Amino acid sequence: MTDQDLDPAVMRKQYRSEIVEEGSLADTPMAQFARWFQQAADAHVFEPNAMVVSTATPEGRPSSRTVLLKQFDERGFVFFTNYGSRKGREIEANPYVSLLFPWHPIARQVVVTGTASRVGRDETAAYFRSRPHGSQLGAWASEQSRVIGSRAELDRRYAELEARYPEGEQVPVPTEWGGLRVEPDMVEFWQGHENRLHDRLRYALEDGKWRVDRLCP
Repeated sequence: MTDQDLDPAVMRKQYRSEIVEEGSLADTPMAQFARWFQQAADAHVFEPNAMVVSTATPEGRPSSRTVLLKQFDERGFVFFTNYGSRKGREIEANPYVSLLFPWHPIARQVVVTGTASRVGRDETAAYFRSRPHGSQLGAWASEQSRVIGSRAELDRRYAELEARYPEGEQVPVPTEWGGLRVEPDMVEFWQGHENRLHDRLRYALEDGKWRVDRLCP
């Protein structure tokens, strides 16, 4: 079969896995996420912290991109970005977002909807200082989502920063760069099964408490 012969309509895989019962779930979606996240890591899923972040303008025009989850706890999911990027600007105008963790090798995905807000500058600074030196410089060199004339221009910016802040010298935290925490109001855990009879268990926040519903696949 050549590349031209590839037909996505005939591509299918039977998922074989154990049924996820409601009684086996943790009390909160974040505790359940911690379980599945650990299992994804134990299964050597490539970058299990990779997630698709979907945002939208106030007019409802969506956009999506893959970013890396860097922190999570009962308060929500945290990632870091340039606040002037497309996602940063869209979140500033419309804080409702969706996250998707696509753990294909284990036939699982987790879908989150919630509200994003900036983390404190102390939290941002602590994470920024934990990043590799090159990544710190990259946060300054790239005006994320802005048009740039060429790759050479980006490389020149980086080289200038590398000369100004050599390895071992502290790089200041960019003012327009930082963390965003997504506080969930819905978290769905999806497990693939044979005959497309998948498990979909959804935690929904209602009057400050989490309710679990099973959805048809």
